[in-house]
Amino acid sequence: MDLHSPLKKFFGFNKFKGLQEKVITSIINGDNTFVIMPTGGGKSLCYQLPALMSEGTAIVVSPLIALMKNQVDAIRGISEHHGIAHVLNSSLNKTDVNQVKADIVSGITKLLYVAPESLIKEEYASFLRDQKISFVAIDEAHCISEWGHDFRPEYRNLKHIIKAIDNVPIIGLTATATEKVQEDILKTLGISDANRFKASFNRPNLFYEVRPKTKEVEKDIIRFVKQRIGKSGIIYCLSRKKVEEVAQILQVNGIKAVPYHAGLDAKTRVRHQDMFLMEDCDVVVATIAFGMGIDKPDVRYVIHHDIPKSLESYYQETGRAGRDDGEGYCLAFYAYKDIEKLEKFMASKPVAEQEIGHALLQEVVGYAETSMNRRKYLLHYFGEEFDEINGDGAPMDDNSRNPKIKHEAKENVAKLLSVIKDTLQKYKSKEVLNTLVGKENALLTSHKTHKQPFFGIGRDKSPSYWMALIRQVLVVNCIRKEIEQYGVLKLTPIGLEYIDNPTSFLMTEDHSYKEGDDNSIIVNTKSLGGVADVKLVKILKDLRKKVANQLGVPPFAVFQDPSLDDMALKYPINLDELSKVHGVGEGKARKFGKDFIKLIASYVEEYDILRPDDLIVKSTGVNSGLKLYIIQNTDRKLPLEDIAKSKGLKLDELIKEMEAIIFSGTKLDVNYALDDLLDEDQQEEIHDYFMEAESDSIQEAIDEFDGEYDFDELRLMRIKFINEVGN
Repeated sequence: MDLHSPLKKFFGFNKFKGLQEKVITSIINGDNTFVIMPTGGGKSLCYQLPALMSEGTAIVVSPLIALMKNQVDAIRGISEHHGIAHVLNSSLNKTDVNQVKADIVSGITKLLYVAPESLIKEEYASFLRDQKISFVAIDEAHCISEWGHDFRPEYRNLKHIIKAIDNVPIIGLTATATEKVQEDILKTLGISDANRFKASFNRPNLFYEVRPKTKEVEKDIIRFVKQRIGKSGIIYCLSRKKVEEVAQILQVNGIKAVPYHAGLDAKTRVRHQDMFLMEDCDVVVATIAFGMGIDKPDVRYVIHHDIPKSLESYYQETGRAGRDDGEGYCLAFYAYKDIEKLEKFMASKPVAEQEIGHALLQEVVGYAETSMNRRKYLLHYFGEEFDEINGDGAPMDDNSRNPKIKHEAKENVAKLLSVIKDTLQKYKSKEVLNTLVGKENALLTSHKTHKQPFFGIGRDKSPSYWMALIRQVLVVNCIRKEIEQYGVLKLTPIGLEYIDNPTSFLMTEDHSYKEGDDNSIIVNTKSLGGVADVKLVKILKDLRKKVANQLGVPPFAVFQDPSLDDMALKYPINLDELSKVHGVGEGKARKFGKDFIKLIASYVEEYDILRPDDLIVKSTGVNSGLKLYIIQNTDRKLPLEDIAKSKGLKLDELIKEMEAIIFSGTKLDVNYALDDLLDEDQQEEIHDYFMEAESDSIQEAIDEFDGEYDFDELRLMRIKFINEVGN
């Protein structure tokens, strides 16, 4: 079966990513399917495309309301039918629920997103039993194992809930899972026979860099961000206090940044998240509370102000960069004292938990201090081999681009290990270091260490040298930290063997980053087969921002960056040609394309550009049911609230649809609705304002009238104004 034409039709892509095609074929064939695919690997498309192609409705079980909403909005963006995707959860009222059911019965709804709790409600379960279900997809399937019985029993019970609704194929999807967790998921879902697909965890477009964290870290961050003004980025900090501090420092330095953490009230969190999505700010400074529900494809950098507690967290958080396959820069600032701080936090936890936490931290230290290819180190952690010479994305890290200087430290390693042995393995790093450099303190004096012949045998090196060596020796497992006696250094069998038979040990030195030494490497965006017209891209971005503001959607929901690049390569000047552009299907071309092709046509004429001639393609003119419905019922002068209710929309959503209709050039009569809200003089006053205004911004109008008119009144007046003046 050819999957490429539906891929192009619905999503505007010409080719699949990684394992997507094989996974989709498995689902279309009606087989149980299990998918492990990293963040940004294109998991969602694996069930979205088969759902759009299959008869009936696919149920998608997801634990995160924010993520469901994001995906539903995205699917609605590629279709003429608002009801093509729905959420069914506790946030809906009775009217909303009835609309969802009506759309499922009529066959409009292809994807139904539900929380596991919703599926066990008898009202929903009995309704779904009578419908044609194509398959059930379980996103974030690791919740079955990770959250265990107590946290979300509904996840453990999904197998029986699904069987009670219909005997349909089950698709489990997760971004991270160890072998043990994988087996648990398959067993719990009752799909041990599933076709299994494990994608590579390699994200070749991400560039990895770790810099030493100094007192100047905030300055370093400001310098980095200022070189990328206008690009979106996330900065992760471990504490709420640090989030607030960093956000404030960025703001003072003229960077559009907002804080995000669990201590802010829900309203502020939503507002800040929306500002980031809508490109009203460039940077979010956040704790790990941020990111789970974010599906923003054009995050260009992720900075870790504080190193995370595990490589899993690091991988997930850096994975939020460059999800459109464009540039993604992952910069972490690392100081070993941050690791010690994290170890102190763990000291109060049960020993078993401390041991796991400590092992995870050691992996982070290993990654931060390694001199090998960082991508290789990271992928090895996930059980994947990587060729650092020819592998995809091989040179995309600081160690490959700028190898660390190494020097022979064989004798000093032997000195270090001997001192640990001769002090009877009872000191922590600090005391071992003081013994080496010959610095007395109360503890060393009480043990008479200062009188030993080895006291001060490492005076020729600085304390920071010995500290770095201790860490590098820890990473190769010559010594370990004793958990029970917090942080005491103990020799391992490998370390004891080394004292007797020392071998070559190449110690790596950190890079130094001096003021003005700009070590930021420009990462090339993956080209779509040519070089885009940079000037046109800039103009298209301005137009996208304008269109997005008019429609109240994030700019990337109009067209993503790679689509704009492709437009600036192919110069489409009609809707047929536009629908051939990367990431633009027929629905999107019709929905947003008019202004873009007009702009491109005049640009082509002005600069006398020779266009490629392979863009001609036939398009099927599918009319929008919702658009027709709104036009017919405003002609019948039905109250707007009634029109909205009958389609399961809130009033502001209906007005947004009406705006889309009139912005695309179709007339719409809203006079009758306005006559109920505003008298003749008021309407005239607002009409005159729009005639004189430089922009059609509603916020500017609200400011101008000092709150005399509300948001919806001004939006309806804008519709009337464009109707009369523009259409």
